[in-house]
Amino acid sequence: MRITDTSDVWWKSAVVYCLDIETYYDRNGDGTGDLAGLAERIDYLAELGVTCLWLMPFYSSPDRDDGYDITDLYGVDRRLGNHGQLVEVLRTAHDRGMNVIADLVINHTSDRHPWFKESRRSKDNPCRDYYVWRDTEPPDTSDLVVFPDKEDSIWELDDKTGEWYLHHFYKHQPDLNLANPAVVDEILRVVGFWLQLGFDGFRVDGIPFLEQTAKAVDDPALVVDPHVLMRKLRGFLNRRAGHAMMLGEVNLPHSQQRAFFGGDAGDELQMQFDFIGMQATYLSLAREDARPLVKALRARPRIHPNCQWATFLRNHDELTLDKLSDKERQEVFEAFGPEPEMQLFGRGLKRRVPPMMGGDPRRVRMAYSLLFSLPGTPTLYYGEEIGMGEDLAAEGRMAVRTPMQWTSGRNGGFSDAAARKLIQPPVGDGYGPEHVNVADQRRDPDSMWSFMRTLIGTYRMCPELGWGEFTVIDQPHRQVLAHRCDLDDVAVVAVHNLGADAVVVDLAVDGLDDSTELVDLFSQEEVHTDDGTIQVSLEGYGYRWLRLRPEGGLHLP
Repeated sequence: MRITDTSDVWWKSAVVYCLDIETYYDRNGDGTGDLAGLAERIDYLAELGVTCLWLMPFYSSPDRDDGYDITDLYGVDRRLGNHGQLVEVLRTAHDRGMNVIADLVINHTSDRHPWFKESRRSKDNPCRDYYVWRDTEPPDTSDLVVFPDKEDSIWELDDKTGEWYLHHFYKHQPDLNLANPAVVDEILRVVGFWLQLGFDGFRVDGIPFLEQTAKAVDDPALVVDPHVLMRKLRGFLNRRAGHAMMLGEVNLPHSQQRAFFGGDAGDELQMQFDFIGMQATYLSLAREDARPLVKALRARPRIHPNCQWATFLRNHDELTLDKLSDKERQEVFEAFGPEPEMQLFGRGLKRRVPPMMGGDPRRVRMAYSLLFSLPGTPTLYYGEEIGMGEDLAAEGRMAVRTPMQWTSGRNGGFSDAAARKLIQPPVGDGYGPEHVNVADQRRDPDSMWSFMRTLIGTYRMCPELGWGEFTVIDQPHRQVLAHRCDLDDVAVVAVHNLGADAVVVDLAVDGLDDSTELVDLFSQEEVHTDDGTIQVSLEGYGYRWLRLRPEGGLHLP
């Protein structure tokens, strides 16, 4: 395969960077980040090496769920700016070689959305069937709620009409009736609008909740086949913008994830987050044992060549551990979140990576090196590049949604507003802006930011990691993960020590002979071999990336 072919399926080897506009950079000084501020920071993202920008919801919203409660799917929240300023962000990002994707929320709206206001007026309102209603008292559905600390049912009684409406999330977020063709047509119009404006795809929110299963609703006519919906979305996307992609939030077992890729046809989602791999990574880190991660990676189902896994260590939600057993989850809690205020819903953590790793820069950097070396597309959450911490005093998921820390000055350089006007206070203690910020780290060649920039640049020169065939290299040390990704006549070999103690690893590398050479991708030094075997010395939490290539080849770096 020619390297130039990879640009046609750009998401296979992208570097995705997720941010919330309201907490990124405040240009007008009102305490809330805005589109004008984001436009000023596009060059920063380009310098870092980001190739795909994922914007969390910027739509019109009462902001009761950080923008995921939407009142106008075509609108822009006035606090953030307007459509013209959003177009400036898109144009600037595209000019710097970045694709931009938006959160697509099709499971629910705000209860203040005009559709729902109409829907609850009367039982015969034209918008009544835009949502899911029932006229009999629902059974106990407490086991189906997403936020058990806030809700005890997925049904809410509406006093106006005396019927109950469905809401898998908060009661102020009624579920759309996706069995209604008129609703699906509305969603397609929304998708078409944002594609026409210049977006390159969507991160599709909450896909497991689109099904409206028989367990949730007792009317067979309301049960939705989400795969029919995904194929319809994909077909529409391909017709309107052939380069666009959909990245799905699909926290399900592997077999169901493969189905949402479209199976052998590959005609549904182009990308999905690897939640199972992420959770296994934390179990491996907690145990200092690579085997759980190896097991998860080997269990990944084979997917269509144009599809891809999105790998991550952190995102904007809780760090969910729901696919681990109770015992495994408790191991991760004890290692990375032993205090009750660090945990959420008994199934996840409200922490960022550096505090979880005790602030040990060796361990943090090894974790990100591991992330970028895994087969797939790495996804970063804003602030990870400088090692931001969390605010455990903030409620729930807001602990990791604090303002970006640009400088050591007032409000971390996020805003000139008075502290009381900020959308959220910056992180305090040892991870506050005076200790962790972009300005200081950009000037320091040994900083986390400099490390991440180098890591991203190295990853971008390794199409093997996005396109290659993944295999684990056998070796006797359980704290070590050695793997390789092969693409045509080149391969990347990565070795990571998940343990605190130094280790020497003897690796048998297939394909090493007189016609090939092995080069360290960070030092650019050639690695000496002996009859197809190499000896790799790793410090505690050490790592190496090596490239196997034809001797004297022009493959870069």
